Amino acid sequence: MDVGTLFYTWLWGRQVGTDQFGNRYYEHKSKRVANGKLKRWILYKGLTEASKVPPKWHAWLHYNLEELPSSVDIKEYEWQKPHLPNLTGTKYSYRPPGHLSKSGERSGATGDYESWEPS
Repeated sequence: MDVGTLFYTWLWGRQVGTDQFGNRYYEHKSKRVANGKLKRWILYKGLTEASKVPPKWHAWLHYNLEELPSSVDIKEYEWQKPHLPNLTGTKYSYRPPGHLSKSGERSGATGDYESWEPS
């Protein structure tokens, strides 16, 4: 976020909700965009990272939902996992076995590789 976004939000924004990460969601107080809908935007808590937007709020931001996610009962399935932000570049990111920031040692070759030779 920059100062311009904060100033614009202070002048024209109406807060409509927050998510579990502390991100705040806004709608324009009155001005309609070209498609006749109110402009929507987000103020991130902490680092500005789009992957911190949960699916329900993402759908609302992109006008796939007209009602607020907190007021709509959206069916959730047993196979859905809780939303996780992008962890790339953090200490929680995935590092395969043998990565330098782990032991740096890979497991030995198993000998099951056969190189291809042209006939």
